Parts: sequence; structure tokens; C-alpha cells
Amino acid sequence: MRTLITGGAGFVGSNLAIALKHRFPEFEIVCMDNLYRRGSELNLPRLKKNGILFHHGDVREPNAFPSTPFDFLIECSAEPSVMAGISNSPDYLIHTNLAGAYYCLEKARLWNSRFLFLSTSRVYPIHRMESHPWTEAATRFTWCDEGTTGITSAGVAETVDMSGARSLYGYTKFAAEQLIEEYRAAFGLRAVVNRCGVLAGPWQFGKVDQGVASLWVLSHHFGKPLSYIGYGGSGKQVRDFLHIGDLCDLVIEQLADFDRWDGWIGNVAGGASNSASLCELTNLCQETTGNTIDIRSVAENRPGDLRIFIGNCARLFERTAWRPKRSLRVLVEDISQWARSEAASLQTI
Repeated sequence: MRTLITGGAGFVGSNLAIALKHRFPEFEIVCMDNLYRRGSELNLPRLKKNGILFHHGDVREPNAFPSTPFDFLIECSAEPSVMAGISNSPDYLIHTNLAGAYYCLEKARLWNSRFLFLSTSRVYPIHRMESHPWTEAATRFTWCDEGTTGITSAGVAETVDMSGARSLYGYTKFAAEQLIEEYRAAFGLRAVVNRCGVLAGPWQFGKVDQGVASLWVLSHHFGKPLSYIGYGGSGKQVRDFLHIGDLCDLVIEQLADFDRWDGWIGNVAGGASNSASLCELTNLCQETTGNTIDIRSVAENRPGDLRIFIGNCARLFERTAWRPKRSLRVLVEDISQWARSEAASLQTI
């Protein structure tokens, strides 16, 4: 099986390519990437070491794709920042996430490829989550079990009302999901859509606006300051976290039995059991690294921020025995171990 992974030198794409190669050594896997994100070039030796081919190309350019057809096309390319396009032009965001998805779909149509799309929990409207009733405890905010349809303490379900703004980033991913549905109806495209929560793990080069778990661990490891931003600067805002290894396990299952998964669209997240507030994550990082760093408070919210996000995976669990196996503690320990082993390279980023 020939498999093309767009965004293949990024965090998700590279880890997924290596996991697939280990599970399906007979697959010919090609990773396509424009190397736009700083640090992605560090993944190229990993790909080569694992027998994975690299194709330097940009999903915004339809002629930049490999010329030969593929059996699977896994679309991992994206500008993943919720802040993208707010303080500057949304041009790169729109062209990469939406036009890029279109060009990938066109290739899948022409090649008759099976199509797997990595979407995001950010497709859910911001005001639905921000207006849902919540309570405040000593270390975190928690959603109440009454109020908005589709939101409980277990998280956001796919049944939530999808009307409303969701950030420019969330819009591009939601629009791409809709485009996939049109391709399924018009051309019989076989497709799977995973709405991923906060993904994290080794080889993620976290930033303030994306990759918060890795940012937190790396900052503790290297002694760099952080900030609790928004919601009074308490650090009580909550996210759930999914280890990249758990996502890879699910995608392997989906590719191995694609016909059964064809048409799936839904949440793939760590859930309430793998959730943490920023201050809880700080405590875990301190325990793991042995380091305490300066963390300042910024009371004002950033545009598009969320008090809480937890993905409810009940629909997913109804159709598979897959469950997240790696706890939040394991996630932090894995990132910390990677930081120790790759300290020299990480200092250059």
C-alpha cells in the first residue's frame, strides 16, 4: 500500500508515519511537507532512519504533490494556531488549511485514494462552550452537567449546536470537514475524519498558542518562564490531552479496516480522565523534572480562548475497543525523557 502523509515532517505526521511503518513494514510511505514550521527539519533524519521517503512540497500548490498515485492519503498539514490570522493576515491559514485540503481531496479523487483527515476539537463554536455553566474548584474549572445540549462534565459531544463562530482556524478545519462530505456524496470518496483534542508527546515543538503540554514540559526542563494567561491568571483553565502514541494506535486500526470506518467523523480525545488545568500540569512538570520555574499571571483573556475543553468520546467508544492507554503522567514523562535525550537539538530551536 502506498501512503502519502501531508504535513509529514510535522509532529503528528512524522510520528504517525513511523508508527505506520513499524506496524505495516510493507507499506511505502511518503511524507510531504513544506518545512514551514521551525523544528520540522529535525524530523527528516528520523523519517529516513525508518525507511520513509520525504517529498518537499506545499499543499497550497497543486503541482507540488508527487506525480504517482497513492492508496491512502492522510492529511495532517495545517497551520494549527488558534491565534493565526487574528493579529496578522489570515492568508497563510486559509490557503494551507482550506485550499490545501481541497488540493488533497482532488488528488484523492484522481487517485481513488482512501482519505483520512486530522481535524480538530476547535470546530466547535466558542460561545457554546464559554456560555456553558461551570464551577470553580481549588485547582480547576469544571463544567456542570446541566445547561447546553451536548456539553456535560464528561465533555463536548458531537451533538452540540454547531452554529456560531469558532475562530478562523476552527472555521478552516470545519469547512474542510464539510468539503469532505461533499466529495463523499459527489464522487464516492472513502473518508475518515478524526476531530482531535490536544495532542502531545515527544517531537512536538510547543509554542504559546499551540502544543501547550510540550511547551510546559520543555519550559520546566530548560528553566524558561511561562505565563498563566486569561481567566484571571489563575491557571485553572482545563484541557484534555491525548498522547500521540494513542492517536497512532487508532489510526492504525482505522487503516487496517478502512471500509468499516468509512464515513466516520467524531471526537478523538483524551477525555475527562486525561484532563488537567495549567496549574495541575505545572505540579506534574515539577514532580517529573525536579525544576520550579517562574510563572507569571496575565488576567486578560486572549481572543478565541476557552475556559475548558474536554472531548467526549462516547460515540467513538461505541464502535471500537480502542481507549487512550497512556496517562497524563506518562505523557509528561515521555516528553521529559525526549527533552533530555535531544537537549542539544532543542536548544537550537
